[in-house]
Amino acid sequence: MYEKINEDLKVAMKEKDTFKLSVLRMLKSALQLEQISKKHELDDNEVSTVLKKQVKIRKDSLAEYEKYGKTDSVKQLEDEIEILSNYLPEELDAKSVEALVDEAINEVNPTSMKEMGLVMKKINELLVGKNADMSLVSKLVKEKIMQK
Repeated sequence: MYEKINEDLKVAMKEKDTFKLSVLRMLKSALQLEQISKKHELDDNEVSTVLKKQVKIRKDSLAEYEKYGKTDSVKQLEDEIEILSNYLPEELDAKSVEALVDEAINEVNPTSMKEMGLVMKKINELLVGKNADMSLVSKLVKEKIMQK
């Protein structure tokens, strides 16, 4: 995945696509910072984690900009999210997420909301190499634990 990002960076340079180039440079910088902190080459799962963080940062900013009516910044962030999302695996649908949550809850068997962290940890293990809307995951986990 890291190689694909570098390839696309070169293509953006050749095509003089300054916007995509700047987004990919920011991503590459974030990846290099993570690589320095981990002190080893990043595998695809670690690259995916950094990508998810970058998308989340932009989505959070997007909500703030929309709240204050900054439409030019909103459009830019949406475009950045679109570029970054191209490198993420396809997001799981609601049914798949629910099945994953059920599997994690059956394995952990939580007795109270205090054990939600254990369930989320198990879900993160099951999500390696996959992409899911974590706000949906969290919501489903809360609902299912409350039902028990």
